Amino acid sequence: MLETPIIPSADYSKVYEPAEDSYLLLDLFEQIRCELSSKRYAHSVPLVVEIGTGSGVVTAFLNKNILPKALYLATDVNPHSCVIAARTNSHNATSYNMDVIRCDLTSPLLTEKVDILIFNPPYVPAEKVPEIPKDDKDPRWLDLALDGGPTGMDITQRVLDSLHTILALKGEAYILFCARNQPDKVVEDFKKKSPGKWDVTMEIRRKAGWEMLSVYKFVRLCE
Repeated sequence: MLETPIIPSADYSKVYEPAEDSYLLLDLFEQIRCELSSKRYAHSVPLVVEIGTGSGVVTAFLNKNILPKALYLATDVNPHSCVIAARTNSHNATSYNMDVIRCDLTSPLLTEKVDILIFNPPYVPAEKVPEIPKDDKDPRWLDLALDGGPTGMDITQRVLDSLHTILALKGEAYILFCARNQPDKVVEDFKKKSPGKWDVTMEIRRKAGWEMLSVYKFVRLCE
């Protein structure tokens, strides 16, 4: 069993604390580590991007245990998360191949450059998606990691809509859903928009408390 990264001191009232969904992703990447390490990517040095990195535990895990020679970019709109994610990576990884950008989802990414995309989104149904606080000391930063709008899909849908632009050819996106997001319907609607251009599979599923969590892999097959 691969070691879970150590997270240096973090204020979990402002940064999402790793939970069942985080560990589901770690378990998945441990299961498919041989596949990931042996795969031929569009770029000789693959670019791995984690959106909404939170504590940075997933990126640090991949960097330390799975793809140590890749380039990593972790993004988050939460400034507290950006600080902790950089600290987590430097505490665990053995090379300086990771950077953190404070931004909104995929906004700074160049076209067709991402080989592996990871997203553990704010998937909890809520009345609305929280507004981004203007003050770093605002106590509502954590809400951004949890509340996904009326169906829990507002933020995830924005990322799904961007996949055809940001993923490299044969690039992969690993996206986490809860059952209330109706992932099977989401996948069906996604594939209908670009028939024959995507392969989508459910990679892992697990009950976590009252939630059923799953991770789907979206592979871009062609232009």
